[in-house]
Amino acid sequence: MSTVAGRMAVQAGAHSLEKAQGGAGVLLPGVPGVAPGKVTVIGGGVVGENAARMALGLGAEVTILDKSIARLEVLDDRYQGRIKTVYSTADALETATRESDMIIGAVLVPGAAAPKLITRSMLADMKPGSVLVDVAIDQGGCFETSKPTTHAEPTYIVDGVVHYCVANMPGAVARTSTQGLTNATLPFVLALADKGWQQALRDDPHFLPGLNVHAGQVTYQAVADAFGLESSDPASVVAAN
Repeated sequence: MSTVAGRMAVQAGAHSLEKAQGGAGVLLPGVPGVAPGKVTVIGGGVVGENAARMALGLGAEVTILDKSIARLEVLDDRYQGRIKTVYSTADALETATRESDMIIGAVLVPGAAAPKLITRSMLADMKPGSVLVDVAIDQGGCFETSKPTTHAEPTYIVDGVVHYCVANMPGAVARTSTQGLTNATLPFVLALADKGWQQALRDDPHFLPGLNVHAGQVTYQAVADAFGLESSDPASVVAAN
């Protein structure tokens, strides 16, 4: 779903940049004699990389911000410098708000609320009609002015900046999303059906962290932290059952 959401973010953002949608009237790839639009992606994970790939494919000028140098090195090598990679700092975010036509929030803190990286005061420095796409809205959003919207009314404008904050973005492309999610989850469903949940988790260390709650015990640290609860080690819970 992160792959779908990342790719949709650029599609939705490009539409939101159209004048009729309240945007600045910018075509991301530009045309001969007119510079392409500038897209900044905050976060270089699955969502961020897929958003950047889409924007690059459309011909935009693309920059990814991330706090992991190792991840930035991977992206720089993978795209051979066609995508700019920048270490994420307060100064880098301020530069992005001034220069970008579109900013995509692709920040993920697993199981926890997303940090607010762009404040309302920073909107004053953004270009009129620029677009914020908050893919992190399902985790509370990474822009201070974000609020969940729907596919029926996907955008709103704050201080001249168009906000696209649709929760469950993949729902707009339900056929692709369902087929992709089924392909990804079917092996785990079969393991649960064939082995039972205890043995399935014992046999797969990558499946084990998927246990969130059991018998009143929270077994996922980030979820426990978000709600101020104590957490239990999932391996211990599985071993006891």
